[in-house]
Amino acid sequence: MNIAAIVGRPNVGKSTLFNRLLGHRKAIVDRVSGVTRDRHYGESYWNGIKFSVIDTGGYTLKNNNIIEEEMRKQIFFAIKEANSIIFMVDVTTGLIDIDIEIAKILRKEHKPIILAVNKIDSIKNIYNNTDFYKLGFDKYYSISSINGSGTGDLLDELLKTFPKEIQYKKNENLPKIAIVGRPNVGKSTLINTLLMENRNIVTNIPGTTRDPIDIYYNLFGFKCILIDTAGIRKKSKLYNNLEFYAVIRTIKSIENADVCLLMIDATRGWESQDTNILNIIINNNKGILILINKWDLIEKKNDTNKLYKNLILNKIKHFKDVPIFFISSINKKGILPMMEYAIQLYENRKLKIKTSVLNQTLLPLIKNTPPPSVKGKFITIKYCTQLPTYTPQFVFFTNFPNYIKYSYKKFIENKIRYFFKFKGIPIGIHFRKK
Repeated sequence: MNIAAIVGRPNVGKSTLFNRLLGHRKAIVDRVSGVTRDRHYGESYWNGIKFSVIDTGGYTLKNNNIIEEEMRKQIFFAIKEANSIIFMVDVTTGLIDIDIEIAKILRKEHKPIILAVNKIDSIKNIYNNTDFYKLGFDKYYSISSINGSGTGDLLDELLKTFPKEIQYKKNENLPKIAIVGRPNVGKSTLINTLLMENRNIVTNIPGTTRDPIDIYYNLFGFKCILIDTAGIRKKSKLYNNLEFYAVIRTIKSIENADVCLLMIDATRGWESQDTNILNIIINNNKGILILINKWDLIEKKNDTNKLYKNLILNKIKHFKDVPIFFISSINKKGILPMMEYAIQLYENRKLKIKTSVLNQTLLPLIKNTPPPSVKGKFITIKYCTQLPTYTPQFVFFTNFPNYIKYSYKKFIENKIRYFFKFKGIPIGIHFRKK
């Protein structure tokens, strides 16, 4: 699609406009400057035309701050990628030197630039925006991204700047793969390795990623949507509202994903928070792949992999049928086999077992190992079928469904996993009265 990048200094309202153009709150908005860091993509629609929008971090003057330096790189990537640029300034602070600096940078790109004077929230502010003529643009648009006034005229002008020959193509029915985990385990590094470019900001500072980043991926024969997410801390360790909202958006990304790659730092091992994240994934019935990252930093012996894997499986006793991959994002070890398995998990999650096959396979086993009797009542299971749900759910018809114990439910689940391809996929087992 055509692409419009929103560029400007910190706290001028770029993310608020981004959310308005998308029609929903995708980017975190806060009065604190520097909330947005990576390039953040979304899809907008105006007058029958669809186009992509890139939200960028606030441009700042050069200093020794590593995160701000990486943010500047992301802004330049967005400018290069865009067909047109929305240059946003703030009427409440007026024209300042950094606005002039940004205008000089943008002119060098020789791309259509639309100047948006934001925060015109009342009529009196309209008379405060004449200073922006000094930037040398032919005209500007007075808008309020928070209430939407003036954005229609801005979008009309934006559509005029797009090349006509570009056609819209929607990527439908692609696997959505979310990379989740605690802060600083290497999620953004893995994304950059897969893309073979510095797509997301990577630092040693926990909490660098805040917004979930959706990325269309089409390399090495794999086609999917990759979702980079903020690290999930324990509630007691969330230090401010920004972290809280970042975690909420990560959980939302898990809910919207098909497969979740739960990443662990090999040097720190499995922690209680990893169990909490795993439970979120299981409760949402998503495909699960555990990635042991930074495996290059572990001193290895002949059975190191096996011991490490068993250590993890012993801590997740309620769901042991999960694949575990040992990788190094930075050294590109184990990456492609991991992607191949993740795509396979997506396909297996949609697997439908014929009722006849299910009954022929399971009923003889159930007959040989029936549920234990309760209060002198014998339990019989006469029929089973897979429900027409998006995730694997099975129902068994019995004379006393309330008497089926959890241990027998797990017995049936394990048999289903043994005979069919559901490794790494939570499945539901239900009993109904026949």
